[in-house]
Amino acid sequence: MSSNNDDPDINNAESASTKTFVTALVFNAAVFGIELAAFTLLRPYFRAIYEPRTYAPPKALRSAPLVPSSNNSPPSKNPFKVLNPPSLLSLFSWPLYVFKADYRDIKKSNGLDAYFFVRFLRFQALLFLPIWLLSWAVLLPVTSVNSRVPGNEGLDLFVFGNVTPNNQVRYAAHIILVYFFTFWTWYLIKKEYRHFIVTRQRHLISPEYASSVQANTVLITGIPMRYLKETALRKTFEELPGGVRKVWVNRDLKDLPEIYDRRVSAISKLESAETKLLSIAAKNKLAAEKKSKKNGSDTEANVPFTEVPKEQRPTHKLGFLGLFGEKVDTIDWCRNEIRTCTELLETERSKVPGYRSNRRRRTRTNSFHFEDDSDSEDDFGGQGGLIGVAGKVGAVGEKVGGKVLRRKTRKSGRPSEDPEARPSDAAPQEEAVAEAADTQAESETYPPLNSAFITFNKQVAAHLAAQALVHHEPYRMTGKHLAISPTDVIWANLGLNPYEMKIRLIISWAITIGLIVLWATPVAFVGTLSNIHAVCTSQRWLNWICGLPAPVIGIISGILPPVLLAVLMMLLPIVLRLLATFEGIPKRSGVELSLMSRYFIFQVIHGFLIVTLSSGIISSIQSITGNTAQIPSLLANNLPKASTFFLTYVILQGLSSTAGGFLQIVPLVIYYVKLFILGSTPRSVWSIKYVMRNVAWGTLFPGITLLSVIALGYSIISPIINGLACFTFFAFYQMYKYLFLYAYQQDISTDTGGLFFPKAIQHLFVGLYVQQICLAALFFLARNESGSPSAIPQGALMIVLIIFTAFFQILMNNSYGPLIHALPLTLVEKMYVAPEEEEPLTPSSRSNSHIEENREGKKVESVEMEDRQRGPSVDTRGPSTDKNAIAMSDDVPLEPGKPSTPDESAQGAGKSTSDTNLHISMFNQPSEASYGFAHPALSRPQQPIWIPIDQLGLGKEEVRGCREKGVDAVLGMCELESRESGFGVKMTLEGIMNEKGKVDVLEHYTEEEEAPK
Repeated sequence: MSSNNDDPDINNAESASTKTFVTALVFNAAVFGIELAAFTLLRPYFRAIYEPRTYAPPKALRSAPLVPSSNNSPPSKNPFKVLNPPSLLSLFSWPLYVFKADYRDIKKSNGLDAYFFVRFLRFQALLFLPIWLLSWAVLLPVTSVNSRVPGNEGLDLFVFGNVTPNNQVRYAAHIILVYFFTFWTWYLIKKEYRHFIVTRQRHLISPEYASSVQANTVLITGIPMRYLKETALRKTFEELPGGVRKVWVNRDLKDLPEIYDRRVSAISKLESAETKLLSIAAKNKLAAEKKSKKNGSDTEANVPFTEVPKEQRPTHKLGFLGLFGEKVDTIDWCRNEIRTCTELLETERSKVPGYRSNRRRRTRTNSFHFEDDSDSEDDFGGQGGLIGVAGKVGAVGEKVGGKVLRRKTRKSGRPSEDPEARPSDAAPQEEAVAEAADTQAESETYPPLNSAFITFNKQVAAHLAAQALVHHEPYRMTGKHLAISPTDVIWANLGLNPYEMKIRLIISWAITIGLIVLWATPVAFVGTLSNIHAVCTSQRWLNWICGLPAPVIGIISGILPPVLLAVLMMLLPIVLRLLATFEGIPKRSGVELSLMSRYFIFQVIHGFLIVTLSSGIISSIQSITGNTAQIPSLLANNLPKASTFFLTYVILQGLSSTAGGFLQIVPLVIYYVKLFILGSTPRSVWSIKYVMRNVAWGTLFPGITLLSVIALGYSIISPIINGLACFTFFAFYQMYKYLFLYAYQQDISTDTGGLFFPKAIQHLFVGLYVQQICLAALFFLARNESGSPSAIPQGALMIVLIIFTAFFQILMNNSYGPLIHALPLTLVEKMYVAPEEEEPLTPSSRSNSHIEENREGKKVESVEMEDRQRGPSVDTRGPSTDKNAIAMSDDVPLEPGKPSTPDESAQGAGKSTSDTNLHISMFNQPSEASYGFAHPALSRPQQPIWIPIDQLGLGKEEVRGCREKGVDAVLGMCELESRESGFGVKMTLEGIMNEKGKVDVLEHYTEEEEAPK
């Protein structure tokens, strides 16, 4: 059988690609239009979904409304309602405002990870713009005009394989353009790498970040036993600039985390039960009023409901899933459980080395006022490991003479005042003896793990420690992790042996590779569906599919495969994230970085290579079985036709996915379902209404870089894809710019400073290699009329280009790789330097007392001391050599010179000093300063039970009942750290319950919090 097949069924199979493409284009365009129309109509009325950043963050960090209001009516105090319907002009003008929005504002609102993600989308749109224009202007006519391989119709006229044997000279256009496109990609990669390094360095040395505990702390793992002491670690690193500020040696806490989790679970259950009890009382009252009105009497309605009948009180069973076992009163059981857990925690915490000696330090100071209240059983606020100076519940650290003091707050929320109180002189020898006795007697109970957190006085010391060769034996103290925050720590991975971690690494990647192999079968089936017309013509038992209407076949081959592939890829991140955690990575952000690499490998192999091969082979399977001698030419002609699947995939992403990202229909539905089903307590209502959504970089970035690989791989083979890719990346750029400016909030504590970006750049090189290897193979497989190779020179030039690309990648990695993580010594003079006596690292510009709280919601009051009132200080060594260095373009490297100050940094960035000071608070959360790197089970006090204010006054009785049982509780007003929303400031909230038993929360900002000076 010749390659010029005259079978009409085969011709139909080969021409079905156009129908598939048109079907996918029409369907996705319709979805695109419908979803954008729905978004246009719904956006003004659902700010909680579409513009939560206009009301949820503190005032200085809020985004202005996407579309300015055209009326002069005052803004609604309820962010979930619109006072006046929007005008037609404002209703339909949102695309213009999204287009005009400055993506650089994302740095302020969501950190560098989000900024560089959006920057990457912008980079890809810019990359494919000239590629699109040139490829359509040159390659489309080259492959289609007076050159038609028999059987090729529609889109197949524009693929690489449509060049006829007598027109092989036309491949010169392909080789010229692939060189131009590659050089263009190199240029942009170098430009973006340079911008990344400069922007990241500015971020790392900025006062708002450099003054944080996160920037000055290094986690070291694999520490030998002889160095697992604070004195030994201090001595090891004491020669570094500034010395060591604090050391936390991690310990094996055994059952403490489980006890802590029990208490957290009981607290959540108790809050639900207390709120349910008040709701039942309110409903009983309402029912009584209705009954009395029906009977024409008001006497029954005037009777206050002070109790709920015992049979109506919340109960639960203690057995499996609450379905079996003894039935108990939920409120009484939870109160006893919380008190029991608190007593156990306090007892076990006292066995941790350093705990009693720290209590001796506290008792020697006159500034502490211990009160006998219900909170006393959970008053440990130590630093964990080698515990720092501990504090009482409801207190935060205040710096006095180099030590951290705590102030106890009364139940009213007011502090015990003693302005004359000062710490007594330290007695080092006495403390050392006491601590040594404690340690020797109790180290057996909670032995140290082989890791420790070390906080330095200067940021440069942390970077030097991370790069230094610390120990003289293999695998000892080699695991060093910079820029780590307490909330980013995976505590279970801190005690792994270095050799165990190597074994885990091998096992983890072995399972990953096994999944790649096993996943090939379902993915190959998806690729087969994309060429269903070829399958049904070659397999008689599937001939009935060929008889289906053309639109149905178009849906099966054009719409179903991308959807199935997306579903398959959704299942993988769950397993891959578990494997990355099993590997022993101690940071959640590190797990996401590892997940990004693993998931990208899966995406490329299964979402690109296997689909390409399976689709291309299926399209030529009958010809191959009939003429094995012409397999090379058949593959050269048919592999490019596999691009149909990817054309439909890119269309799906660019149209349906973009519009769906704007509409957010699933979050919109889930939001109201959660409010109806889960909004039973003030804390849950607050979480639903005010805690904004975020994204997981480990899964989001690979999906985008896969599109880049696909588009680059087919940019020469099937140039149609270039225009679609350019549109898709531009649409994604606008969508994610809008989402990160108006809807999303990433957790600042897990921000890596943009470390996902260089990984994405490496993924682009994969796309370049795929493109060049495929083209080299196609050039070598090309045959002229006599059947001889006709494009050997082009193939050889592709081999040369592959070598040049590898050399360029090595050059980029060697040039910029060392600058990605560590700061160079030439920037030392620009680094922020905190006052050496300041402990902990929490610079503040406020001089008045202000209400604060710990991570779990306790009201506390922080009194700023005189040395805090001075504000952040800087190292003033050397004269200023370049006053405007900070104000230069983002792509201009930093020069050595005067250290950055908050004012200078703010001016250079075009922001006010108040914005900078507020941004400082985002990194220096009081919870980190108060507890440092202590395990929550070792340091956190009991989270207060938040009970809403009800109209019957039963809430007061419930608060009193909780406190009588030794459980801390608050009524109505509660202070939460808005860190839960990604910020580092306090929010005062009021939980209320209406007469129908429905719970709601009202948010209150103080004027100082809304507009910091």
